[in-house]
Amino acid sequence: MSASKIQVYFMPGMAANPSIFKHITLPEDEFEVHFLTWFVPEKGETLSNYALRMTQKIQHDNVVLIGVSFGGILVQEMARHINVKKIFVVSSVKTKYELPRRMRFARATKIYKLFPTSLVNNIEVLRKFAFGDLATKRLELYEEFLSVRDKYYLDWSIAQIVNWKQEEPLPNTVHIHGEKDRVFPIKYISDCIPVKGGTHIMILNKFKWFNENLPRFIKE
Repeated sequence: MSASKIQVYFMPGMAANPSIFKHITLPEDEFEVHFLTWFVPEKGETLSNYALRMTQKIQHDNVVLIGVSFGGILVQEMARHINVKKIFVVSSVKTKYELPRRMRFARATKIYKLFPTSLVNNIEVLRKFAFGDLATKRLELYEEFLSVRDKYYLDWSIAQIVNWKQEEPLPNTVHIHGEKDRVFPIKYISDCIPVKGGTHIMILNKFKWFNENLPRFIKE
């Protein structure tokens, strides 16, 4: 029975675990879902080689890849190594030209290397810098969903994002983007399906929209 189902692989965002997809449901009679997890890259590893190693976790052919944020970039790189039915890019970018100005500035100046990624290893330290309910709520989300806190992985991930070189979107790519995404502002994004009120974490708080629309987008 599973052979006739559409195989869907989900890739979470940077440092996140698959629990960010806990509210996403696809009809079980049509789809079989799988969740990919991050691992720490080897020293000096390229994004292409990392993507190749991630494809070794895929056990089917002609799959649907769904990636969020940095995971959206990674699934596009994975699609260069395997046959895919369709790629879904959520809260992410399709080319280097969709990166916001601050990330392009960071690429040009290398300032991203100064980002204090070591703080992510200590939620209590971050909590001291949180003021107001919104910031506290964000820290609660970080604590629940961010499980990869290795400094090398974080430094590597930030470098891969700001230095990503893709110039043209890959075929069969569907881009879903929130109108209020502050990490990748929609004003820099072209040819996407906009989600009204969607933020960068809309996979968590707009899950009803995804559950209603994703099956149709996959089958179209």
